[in-house]
Amino acid sequence: MIKLLGTVPKHAYIAVSGGVDSMAALDFLRNGGKRELVVLHFNHGTEHAKEAEGLVRSYCLNKNIPAVFGKIDEEIPKGASREDFWRKKRYAFFERAASSGGTKGPVITCHHINDVVETWLFTSFHGNPMLIPPKRDFYIRPFLLTKKDDLVSWGNRREVPHVFDPSNNDLRYMRNYIRHKIVPSAKRVNPGLEKVLRRKIMLSFY
Repeated sequence: MIKLLGTVPKHAYIAVSGGVDSMAALDFLRNGGKRELVVLHFNHGTEHAKEAEGLVRSYCLNKNIPAVFGKIDEEIPKGASREDFWRKKRYAFFERAASSGGTKGPVITCHHINDVVETWLFTSFHGNPMLIPPKRDFYIRPFLLTKKDDLVSWGNRREVPHVFDPSNNDLRYMRNYIRHKIVPSAKRVNPGLEKVLRRKIMLSFY
């Protein structure tokens, strides 16, 4: 079941990649016409990115959803982490778009409890276990208590279109390695890991 953490305002921006998580989250928040959202989409310049941007553009046009699009405008510095470079550029775009746009409201990102588990494991391995914060600056993350499977189920039931990024299965990226290799083992040690981290998130929020 999709459960929102906190109150999502009527007017807000929402980061949408075109993947199943964010497309389902967008549809969920717009269900019933309670909210007026502006979509923010960032093109990372990959082969997959063109398809993702095309889907988001088409969806927003068909649903009459205002959207702002950005893209990578420079080469990745030699020796830099591709994931970290993309993340910094993506968030810089979000901040420019939200600060210069006409809509006044936070930027919603669609992180869920699976992302929380992966982040907590990754940072724990580096000696500094961290949770994804429910709020940071003008970002809010209302889906942190929700499982990815629940978002997928919502999207499937409502036939929400999405694209699949094949790089999500590329184990050269540390996030994917943790997701596919480490998380299953961690859940063998503690099957209630998600429940434990949900409690921590709720304590940090309330």
